Amino acid sequence: MRDCHPSKEITGSDGKELEGKKIVLCITGSVAAYRAIDLARLLMRHGADVHAVMTQSTSEILLHSEMMKWATGNDVVTKLTGELEHIRLADYDMSDLVIVYPCTANTISKAASGIDDTPVTSVLSVAIGSKIPLIIAPAMHAAMYENQFIIKNIEALKEQGILFIEPNIEEGKAKVAEPESVLEAAISATSGLLDGKKILVTAGSTVEYIDPIRVITNLSSGKMGIAIARQAINMGASVTLVYGHGTENPQGIKTIKAMTGQEMRDAVVSEMKNNYDVVFMAAAVSDYAPEEKSDKKIDTRKGKLELSLVSTKKIIDEIKQVSKDTFLVAFKADYGVLESTLVDKAYVKIKESGADLIVANDLGLEGSKAGSDNNQVLIIDGKKNIIRVPLASKTAVARKILQVVSEMLAGS
Repeated sequence: MRDCHPSKEITGSDGKELEGKKIVLCITGSVAAYRAIDLARLLMRHGADVHAVMTQSTSEILLHSEMMKWATGNDVVTKLTGELEHIRLADYDMSDLVIVYPCTANTISKAASGIDDTPVTSVLSVAIGSKIPLIIAPAMHAAMYENQFIIKNIEALKEQGILFIEPNIEEGKAKVAEPESVLEAAISATSGLLDGKKILVTAGSTVEYIDPIRVITNLSSGKMGIAIARQAINMGASVTLVYGHGTENPQGIKTIKAMTGQEMRDAVVSEMKNNYDVVFMAAAVSDYAPEEKSDKKIDTRKGKLELSLVSTKKIIDEIKQVSKDTFLVAFKADYGVLESTLVDKAYVKIKESGADLIVANDLGLEGSKAGSDNNQVLIIDGKKNIIRVPLASKTAVARKILQVVSEMLAGS
């Protein structure tokens, strides 16, 4: 005699990474709704217990709720009743993860505004409040995805620690990500790979003053460091961010502001007394500073201005001196060089700083210039072993870096 729905017989057939995890799969009114069947089955094959939530219009027009009941073996929520389905699924500790796949622009905007007028948005409203990990995979026309109001709403949700799996831009559409990409993110978000770890991340650029209003700086946006901080939190770590100048808002992350290189150095060295397990030195600290700073605004009418620059101290070189047991991740950026040259320079930096790992990237490569939302990197260890991470969103690259770090910590 079967003691469960026949569809559940596939559970764990491809892996146990999600064993014992309860995942809420929210499906919104996109023509890509049918792909939720494949995602549900994929999650189940890796051990998850999947519970579907659909808007009523979606279940009536795009994907019948009975299909999702067949796929998951569980009843499907299409309306809220006196059973308080949104509370039972998304309240504190009721589920391990909420995924919206696919997610329309309409649902994104409602979630960012706290509107909960459908079963899906009500689940999201509760999940955001209860801090259940949440993954959103958008799907819409490309023009909608580039709408500045939609972009602002996505950023507002990201600031709350919500992970977005970027769509594939093809044929004028922002097509929902492949189920395999969502599976990978789900495994990371529920893995607890960094549970109990204390992590310090530096991000952004620093400035060096020429006079009270003019500075020397660089084009670092801080996006890579903040992506690492957010993904580390999703993996269970306690994170402190030392943040210089950047384009990102680190809301939801414990942050120490540090504008100049000296301020960042002082903040990092002071924080190192708090026994961090891992330090990511992702900030682009200015390599040079004016030898002398004018206390008054320099009058441009004087014409030519000559600056004498001096090199700044490398903050990373002090980390192991303060805390030799801390796992140190260095970063090395270059421009328009051969991969072999980048590797050699990164390896030198590992030796000089005593880093355990280094992330190297070429800002001259197509799609990964300074300030980009994407990156492609080489992860290099002290034995010159290389892991190549192809061009992907900085969020995805951050997840990969953290996975490598967690594996090395476990191995050590």
